[in-house]
Amino acid sequence: MNEDCRLCGSSAGKTLFRATDRLYHTTAKTFDLVECGGCGLIRLSPRPTAAEAATYYPGNYWFDPAETAAGRLEELYRRWVLRDHVSFVTHALQDVEEGGVILDIGCGGGLFPGMLRERGYRAIGLDLSPDAAALAWKRHGVPAVAGELSRSPIAANTCAAVTMFHVLEHLDHPECYLRQAHDLLRPGGRLIVQVPNAASWQFALLGAAWNGVDTPRHYHLFRDSDLEKLLVKSGFTPVRKKYFSLRDNPAGLATSIAPSLDPMARRVRGEAEASGARLVKDLLYFALVMASLPFAAAEAMARAGSTIMIEAQKAT
Repeated sequence: MNEDCRLCGSSAGKTLFRATDRLYHTTAKTFDLVECGGCGLIRLSPRPTAAEAATYYPGNYWFDPAETAAGRLEELYRRWVLRDHVSFVTHALQDVEEGGVILDIGCGGGLFPGMLRERGYRAIGLDLSPDAAALAWKRHGVPAVAGELSRSPIAANTCAAVTMFHVLEHLDHPECYLRQAHDLLRPGGRLIVQVPNAASWQFALLGAAWNGVDTPRHYHLFRDSDLEKLLVKSGFTPVRKKYFSLRDNPAGLATSIAPSLDPMARRVRGEAEASGARLVKDLLYFALVMASLPFAAAEAMARAGSTIMIEAQKAT
């Protein structure tokens, strides 16, 4: 099936490989990963319908730690690995006039905007899931709205910053989302986006087994150059790039190697586990994450990290 590229409009392309849902097992259907013949952007084919796509997202597709000692330790770990995301955003805000809110799109359970609020920022959240938005309010005190960005109650030209961590790759029309975010930002406001990096060593080595592919939930696989072109096309000027995420890069490699050990995926899949077996799997996964850290750091130093985070300024 020929489908137009969302970046350049070309329908030409070549199939790189076929893949299915190896992480959450929501479907046995296979999909093609097609490289655009015009610009090189990689896209999922066939694109799922809205009804199909809804079945590929488990109901608890966000972080919600249990009220146990293990759950509290997991939240402490996530707070630790999210510090570089928080640092990246707060650094971007140094060049923005004070005032205005920070909108985190795809906020999930609200841990990230909650950490910003703890530092005195006016962070709010938006998520498609009403359950996730309610959790963000309850657990982290984050004012969160459930719904589409195009229908959000946030007024135009009021946001100091908009953040999108692992959102754009899930969208059939990412440019539309970026333009909507552009409208919400004040003049000179900052957009911070993060996506898996298809120009990474991990993708080159692992192909369809790379966690960043995440078929069928990821509609696009962006290289850093693809993302920069999309941002410019949507009215932004890229300012700064980062190729390493302590939360995502080592864990992504660990999950690529052993998806059956990923704690989040195991919880989402609803696997029945005895407490001892769960502990052993968690420890094995954590050891694999730590073992993946040197490689993840090396590829990031070579500007080929498995994620790309970009700060972009709203063009005047």
